[in-house]
Amino acid sequence: MNDLMKANEYYNLLTEIKSKIRQAQLKATLAVNQELILLYWQMGNSILIQEQQGGWGSKVIDHLAKDLKAEFPEMKGFSIRNLKYMRTFAKHYKDLNFVQQAVAQIPWGHNCIILDKIKDDKEREFYINETVKNGWSRNVMVHQIESNLYQRQIQSDKTHNFKTTLTKPQSDLAHEILKDPYNFDFLSLGQEAKEKDLENALVEHITKFLLELGAGFAFIGRQYHLEVDNQDFYIDLLFYHTRLHAYVVIELKLDDFKPEYAGKLNFYLSVIDKTLRNNNDKPSIGIILCKNKNKIVAEYSLQDMTKPIGVSEYQLTEAIPEDLKSSLPSIEELENELASYQEIGGK
Repeated sequence: MNDLMKANEYYNLLTEIKSKIRQAQLKATLAVNQELILLYWQMGNSILIQEQQGGWGSKVIDHLAKDLKAEFPEMKGFSIRNLKYMRTFAKHYKDLNFVQQAVAQIPWGHNCIILDKIKDDKEREFYINETVKNGWSRNVMVHQIESNLYQRQIQSDKTHNFKTTLTKPQSDLAHEILKDPYNFDFLSLGQEAKEKDLENALVEHITKFLLELGAGFAFIGRQYHLEVDNQDFYIDLLFYHTRLHAYVVIELKLDDFKPEYAGKLNFYLSVIDKTLRNNNDKPSIGIILCKNKNKIVAEYSLQDMTKPIGVSEYQLTEAIPEDLKSSLPSIEELENELASYQEIGGK
């Protein structure tokens, strides 16, 4: 018994030390990446200043690439193409504080993709911050850009009653998690599909569904059973949001939004708050995903509801993004991405 206790104690010690080593490795990699991004910004800024003030032509980059490779043969990243990215990088990010606090927190390859694909400054800032917050791999970030996440989450016309049913900052956080529309392009469902088919398909592709929902969603179950006064009720999909510290009920509708959908969801949320929510949880939130919504009808339907509810549309298409990975980004993926920071790679 004593040997078993010692073995368990040793295992706990080993696990703790291994965890500390991995954390230290990740911090070291992040620190190296940050220094590299700052170096690239400084180099790009120097090139930009000389071009603007000294009247130098673009040929200076050709000479720099050749001379830097000769001086630092062991270092990668001094190609003509990469030096041009550095110049563009410095041109678009003039605020060094933003570069240090946000831009330098993601790998160089991520930054080059954002520069290539996005022209609007606010939109670039959005994807940089979301990548830092969620730890997106390069493929996942590209998918989010190509699915127009910025427009669907920031610029969309969201319909909800969060401001009247939740207190700040919970109402703002709830607003942030709501998209309109949701993009289910990883599903292939025909016109004859039923709500059960949609539910089955989303659960079958739960990893991609969670990716589309956003960071913080933890899947609890489908057709979650509720019993009220000896009557049975079933929630389509039940989640817990780790940042909101609240249960999230999602109801799926293959037709247009109807006012009675809000009433039924309001009932579900009352039961969840009574039976599942504990003292540390915030009020439960409901989301109705429907094929189409009439904004005015939805607003009237939610106006006097006592529970926080949002209404969004979803899109179904045949196109499946080939480069979307089959799992959510992990620490290992982040480490691998940062380890390959020196070259753009994969481009």
